[in-house]
Amino acid sequence: MSLPHAILTALLEKPSSGLELTRRFDRSIGYFWSATHQQIYRELGKLERDGLIRALPSAQATRGQKKDYEVLPAGRAELARWTAASQAPKPLRDTLLLRLRAAAVVGTDGIEAELRRHLALHQRQLTEYEEIERRDFPPGRDAIEDRLRHVVLRAGIDLETFWTQWLTRTLEELAES
Repeated sequence: MSLPHAILTALLEKPSSGLELTRRFDRSIGYFWSATHQQIYRELGKLERDGLIRALPSAQATRGQKKDYEVLPAGRAELARWTAASQAPKPLRDTLLLRLRAAAVVGTDGIEAELRRHLALHQRQLTEYEEIERRDFPPGRDAIEDRLRHVVLRAGIDLETFWTQWLTRTLEELAES
């Protein structure tokens, strides 16, 4: 179960409200671990009930006021335990690959257009990641925290590079038939 750990990570980086967490997921963690607004709020409630986070005291109590959350020592310990635990890699599950396999038995109508659409999506994502890298990781950012964040971004860049190259080759191979 990684969503609670993603939220703990984000809150340790910066105490935030549920809305701020949702926005931060959209701008960073969401690139590799997505969650809806409802999932984040539901998980915040569970983490608070489990004693892993708490709502920061508010200057004045108002009904419906946003709550900022911070991680408690038990939450930090849980995140450290989870980070250090071993976990086997997850097998690849990709609908496009399954659809290509199915096309081998039912025909390729529409496949080329879908491959081109995927190629364009991956090219856009690669461009976005490369812009983030230029903006957020200039030479000289050598702290371990920066290096770890950068390697996560590099994983995204490498994956998008793989997909763009693979889709290009696949389209070329289909054009030969």
